[in-house]
Amino acid sequence: MTALQETESRQRHVSFWLVACLAVLIAQIITEYLMGRTPICTCGYVKLWEGAVNSSGNSQHIADWYTPSHIIHGFLFFGLTHLIMRGKPLSMRLFLAMLIESGWEILENSPIIINRYRATTISLDYYGDSILNSAMDAVFMVVGFLFASRAPVLVTVVIAIFFEIFTGWMIRDNLTLNVLMLVWPVEAVKTWQSALGG
Repeated sequence: MTALQETESRQRHVSFWLVACLAVLIAQIITEYLMGRTPICTCGYVKLWEGAVNSSGNSQHIADWYTPSHIIHGFLFFGLTHLIMRGKPLSMRLFLAMLIESGWEILENSPIIINRYRATTISLDYYGDSILNSAMDAVFMVVGFLFASRAPVLVTVVIAIFFEIFTGWMIRDNLTLNVLMLVWPVEAVKTWQSALGG
């Protein structure tokens, strides 16, 4: 095989996995639509950024305070696939990351997880993401994954820590606290988070 043929073969391989990633995202959108999720915010318009955490617009628009968590998902999935798929093409590893992220987005917007959030966290008015917000969560995961694939490990780690500290300071929530309160709720944390609105 010539160098040109190898390049063309590699490009076809990358294209295949990127199309597969897009197919996963489309499947996520269709699944959520069939689950009865609203396409966009019920307010009837789309915002680039929703900054109010305790509002009906949270998790309904393109980006919000939970967007950094999804970028960190991308960092983590890059690290995971680097460990378990060493030597495999980046595009194939991204496909696995998309499968995990889209699977979580579907599960997160199912009644069992929505009710869990409402029972164990301060998100009493949480009724799930809009399809737009959920799809963008997956897109931001891809952004994080691709960033981590290019950036030095230390830079990625520093950004992840910054995101966690900054969102924790701004809204008293972040990826770490979100997972903790979903899996093993701590009443002291819930009380501290509730004080944000006070």
